[in-house]
Amino acid sequence: MPSAEEEAQAGMSGGTAGAARTSSPPEQAPAGERAVGALWSFAKCLGALLPVYLAGYYGFSITLVLVGLMVYMGWKHGRLDKARRLNAAMYLLENEREFTTEKIFRLKRDLPPWVNFPDVEKVEWLNKILQQAWPFIGQFLEKLLLETIAPTIRASSIHLQTLSFTKVNLGDKALKVVGVKAHTEHDKRQVMLDLYLSYAGDVEINVEIKKYFCKAGVKGIQLHGKLRVILEPLIGDVPLVGAVTMFFIRRPKLDINWTGLTNLLDIPGLNAMSDTMIMDAIASHLVLPNRLTVPLVADLQVAQLRSPLPRGVVRIHLLEAEDLTAKDTVIKGLIDGKSDPYAVLRVGTQIFTSHHVDSNLNPQWREMYEVIVHEVPGQELEVEVFDKDPDQDDFLGRVKVDLDIVKQARVVDDWFNLRDVPSGSVHLRLEWLSLLSSGDRLTEVIQRNQNMTSKTADPPSAAILAIYLDQAHELPMRKGNKDPSPMVQISIQDTTRESKTCYGCSNPVWEDAFTFFIQDPDKQDIDIQVKDDDRAFSLGSLTLPLARLLVYPELTMDQWFQLENSGPASRIYIKIVLRVLWLSDDATPTTPSPHPLAPGSGPGLGGITAELNPMGPGGLAKPPPSRPQHTTPDPEFSTEGVLRIHLLEAQNLIAKDNFMGGMVKGKSDPYVKIRVAGMTFRSHTIKENLNPIWNELYEVILTQLPGQEIQFELFDKDIDQDDFLGRFKLNLRDIISGQFIDTWYTLNDVKSGRVHLLLEWLPRVTDLPRLEQILQYQSQLLFQNKVVPSAAVLFVYVERAHGLPLKKSGKEPKVGAEVILKNVSHRTKVCERSTSPRWDEAFHFLVRDPRDETLTVKLSHSWGQALGSLNLALKEAMAEPNLVLDRWLALDGALPESQILLRVTLKILDTQLAVCRRAPGDNDGIGDTVFPRWDPSHLDLRHRSGFAMGNEASNGSGQVKLTVGYSTEESRLFITVHACRALIACSKDGADSYVTFMLLPDKKATTKRRTATKKRDLNPEFNERFDFDLSLEESSQRRLDLSVKNSVSFMSRERELIGKLQLDLDQIDLKTGVTQWYDLVPESS
Repeated sequence: MPSAEEEAQAGMSGGTAGAARTSSPPEQAPAGERAVGALWSFAKCLGALLPVYLAGYYGFSITLVLVGLMVYMGWKHGRLDKARRLNAAMYLLENEREFTTEKIFRLKRDLPPWVNFPDVEKVEWLNKILQQAWPFIGQFLEKLLLETIAPTIRASSIHLQTLSFTKVNLGDKALKVVGVKAHTEHDKRQVMLDLYLSYAGDVEINVEIKKYFCKAGVKGIQLHGKLRVILEPLIGDVPLVGAVTMFFIRRPKLDINWTGLTNLLDIPGLNAMSDTMIMDAIASHLVLPNRLTVPLVADLQVAQLRSPLPRGVVRIHLLEAEDLTAKDTVIKGLIDGKSDPYAVLRVGTQIFTSHHVDSNLNPQWREMYEVIVHEVPGQELEVEVFDKDPDQDDFLGRVKVDLDIVKQARVVDDWFNLRDVPSGSVHLRLEWLSLLSSGDRLTEVIQRNQNMTSKTADPPSAAILAIYLDQAHELPMRKGNKDPSPMVQISIQDTTRESKTCYGCSNPVWEDAFTFFIQDPDKQDIDIQVKDDDRAFSLGSLTLPLARLLVYPELTMDQWFQLENSGPASRIYIKIVLRVLWLSDDATPTTPSPHPLAPGSGPGLGGITAELNPMGPGGLAKPPPSRPQHTTPDPEFSTEGVLRIHLLEAQNLIAKDNFMGGMVKGKSDPYVKIRVAGMTFRSHTIKENLNPIWNELYEVILTQLPGQEIQFELFDKDIDQDDFLGRFKLNLRDIISGQFIDTWYTLNDVKSGRVHLLLEWLPRVTDLPRLEQILQYQSQLLFQNKVVPSAAVLFVYVERAHGLPLKKSGKEPKVGAEVILKNVSHRTKVCERSTSPRWDEAFHFLVRDPRDETLTVKLSHSWGQALGSLNLALKEAMAEPNLVLDRWLALDGALPESQILLRVTLKILDTQLAVCRRAPGDNDGIGDTVFPRWDPSHLDLRHRSGFAMGNEASNGSGQVKLTVGYSTEESRLFITVHACRALIACSKDGADSYVTFMLLPDKKATTKRRTATKKRDLNPEFNERFDFDLSLEESSQRRLDLSVKNSVSFMSRERELIGKLQLDLDQIDLKTGVTQWYDLVPESS
């Protein structure tokens, strides 16, 4: 694209030329040039008419002329289209930011990865380096082509002895890295980078073979793809990385603009073929499972980096589809027809095609495939659905599934909506099979596979076999005492793989890797044939029963093997690894969402049935006769906990209701908002009080997720807009680790104010006698918001039902279940068209008194026609072992055989406040149990600024959390200052706290250290580590002298020292390291 300056210069030169033309008559071209131009125009017209004349002269049909004209027009159109795409891509890369902001956001198209995902970062600095170095990269490439590659090509064939590169120019457009994503969370010994590459360059490379007057070349290339770069292993020496491995996870998009004789490759039909051949050549080196590994240090096992073991195997059950688009229409679309759908499944270079189902928009395939997964995250399963037609198959939609999700969930059984089409969804069951290095479970896996049937030719695999073909030694000579060109054929049953050919070598090095699926290692053998490149002359053979691998450690053989029918010293080096495919026993579908089946339809012949899911994949088949007797919930079932928040009071709040422009101070009408896990609680408003007492209780069921926070905000209630009085946040992890916290919290973002909370993460027990004590204690509690504390938490897992009645119309019902406890109810999803629905859903309830409450389950057709109900008194669960009821229960108001399978788990919520104490003077142990009663009016809350754990009183100066230990690897003592809590306020704003310490005896203060200062924070977090170059013996002789101080100015009257701590290090196991809270001692002590 011309710049504004160039356009201005062009305009100026155009203006000058125009002025010159007006002032003087135009110059006439020389007569010779005019004559040549006329002859050239005549020759072009003659060349255009020549094919027509020749066709008439030799009696050819006019059809031949028309076909040639069509080919020419197609070639011309393809050339123009390629040039247009190349120019558009170059413009996009030059104006990426402008195009993104002005075009994409407005049109809502796909965004570049760096715009849409925060973990994909832009690296403009790298692009600037590439742009600056691009001319020098071009010089290197030119030197490489002219001095290395061209002589090699000329020496390879007598026909190419006159080949030469006449022009090598990389152009001005450099390769661009549009985004980088780093994966460092999977393996600490490597760094994994995903580079999103985009290249639309004006590269020009011309080649000429003078012997045949042949010229060819390239003028413009587009390449777009995601290149994964793995830096491994990380080592403790320069260059810190042992090797660099790179590969494309998926085939990149490639577009080449040919010149010269290679223009013929742009003819319609040839262009797709040529692009495919080029991409196959790239894929054979740089697309998974192929990798390019560059070692950076010596003595590195490059083979393991170039051909690592797969991450796992995914077993794909292609079950069915629904609501596909009708493509076989009649009378030009006036009458809708059907489609003949089939599916194409791709994972990397592995491609499978299902059979097609005639005239069906809701086809059932019931087919199974197994794919090897080399990289997660990164690899995806792509499923495309087509309509089978005699000419060109119509597209019916696609779906992509990230295999990293399957790895984490183990089993994914769900419906996936098809993209790029108006309607349609496909039902898949995906199972992640782990690789076991032990044969202990092989028999169990084989037995499990025998219970599975598949419509595909191959039965389920019990294991995979990885063969790394390294090298051979002293292979026999060919006839005439010539060096052989050996290649290897490896066969297991009907599957044969071939290695590359090493030409003219009796000691070949292949370094090839192959992977096979194994059904039964006890019945299969490995057949290895070493042959010459003509496949006729045998150089040796080897047969290995797979059963031999089962006795080797980790099912691995890594050794030399003597070749049979070969030379006396001929041998081959092979590494053979067997891995058993194991589906975890606790793997259950993550989000099974059954779609409807037509009444009476079943899985059909050849349907997949697996003992892993008695309902069949997707829950669509009817239960087999042997129904499970107990539920199989997710391992995370009933792991939630209960947080109890007791909002007591606040102090020293800001006065917002001022009068006369603030000259007369007023009060505030404060209330509190508590936000946790998407829920919001609000206290009542206390009128005109800067030291309000709320005494309100809140309870919430929480899942222990990392990073979860509880936010408290205070406001002044006004007629128009409420005024802000401060906020603070608490980390749920800290509350769980503390279990019971009774402390004051300073408000942030305001000048003054603090809030008194009592927080308790309630332990869950199954001790029934404890329930009586808790209920008796809680009956004496009174709260302003009239909340009755919960005595237990109830977990309900609704798995399935069986034998439900039909609808009044005789059709199978669409069943949903509603679970009710008092005034709280939850609904399951609706399982459509089945008398044996399966939900696999879990719910939880807070229970005030489990002795008097009843759980109700109502089943209905689409929340209308009743299909049965169940009333279960919680007393029945209390009578079960461990308070868990798990069995089939009969339904009322249904058929005699109608049942529902439930798991009901009851957990009693213990509290540290309900502590049994005998009455004073009762020394004989006989007397009534006395429970403490919480009454804020009887407590001097203004002096409870400490931090109490359980029933231990605070010492009044706060605490400090330290980690003290000795690293034997680094030969140094380390002390980590984590945090302080419940520090004493030194002013109305709290304290600007920091920690300082030294190791005594230390006369010169060389071990003195200090943390950063935390402003206005009585519960500061530091998380700073300090190292000391001391031996273990010296460290044990030191004494830690620590002080927590308030940062004050020179003239300030505020107190500086908050608390002190002295700790003898010989009292600590330094090798193990100790992390704990230590009490601070006041200065007076």
